[in-house]
Amino acid sequence: MAARLDDGGDDLTENHDINVTPFIDVMLVLLIIFMVAAPLSTVDVPVDLPVASAKPQPRPNKPLFLTVKADLTLAFGNDTVPRGGIRGALDAATGSDRQQRVFLRADKTVPYGELMTVMNLLRAAGYLKVALVGLEEAPPPQAPAAGAPAGP
Repeated sequence: MAARLDDGGDDLTENHDINVTPFIDVMLVLLIIFMVAAPLSTVDVPVDLPVASAKPQPRPNKPLFLTVKADLTLAFGNDTVPRGGIRGALDAATGSDRQQRVFLRADKTVPYGELMTVMNLLRAAGYLKVALVGLEEAPPPQAPAAGAPAGP
C-alpha cells in the first residue's frame, strides 16, 4: 500500500504514487473468470450438425424402402428379403445404380445395434446413400375457440 505521512507538518501532501492494489484485484478476478469459462467454451466431441432450416427433399417416383421389422426380419418393399439377399434385391430394383437413395425404416422396438448392422450391410452392398425414415411429430391439439361447440 502506498502511503506517505510527514511528521513535520500539519497539512498532508499529495501522494503521486499509483495505488495498484485495486488493479491487481481486478486482474485476478478476470483471470479466475477466464480460467473457469475457457473449458466451458470448448467441445470435446466434434459433430457436423445438420442445418435445421433444410427444405424437405422431393420424394422420388419409386422410392426404395428397406424395412427392419419388429421380429428383426428385413423387407424390401413388401417382400421379405434374407440378409444375404439385400444386394441382389437392390441391384434388381435399381438396375445396379448404387447412387440411388435407400430409405431405411425400422420399428421402434428394433435395437440400435441391429439398425447399424443393416446399415453396414447396405454399405457393403455399395449403397452409401441411406435415408432414415420416421414420422413427423403431430402438432398439439388446439383448444376450441370461444363460442365454438366443444365436441360432436
